[in-house]
Amino acid sequence: MYKNKAKDGKNNISGRKIKAFREAMATKPSQKELADLLQIAGLDVDKNAIQRIESGQRFVTDIELRVIAKVLNVSYEDLLDE
Repeated sequence: MYKNKAKDGKNNISGRKIKAFREAMATKPSQKELADLLQIAGLDVDKNAIQRIESGQRFVTDIELRVIAKVLNVSYEDLLDE
């Protein structure tokens, strides 16, 4: 049976990259601040969603990934590379 999980059992492969890019930003935004930036960019997420994405507990849609990449100033491919 097929499962929509990453090799490590998480629900996404981009969460750890999102966290690394967030922490590497010059302003070092918190999860709440990243959620605020994403909301300004038109993505309806909150701090809890960011925490769950970064920990691999939540799936990430292609729409979300595109906006997250834009806010983090990286390509979406950067978020998907393992």
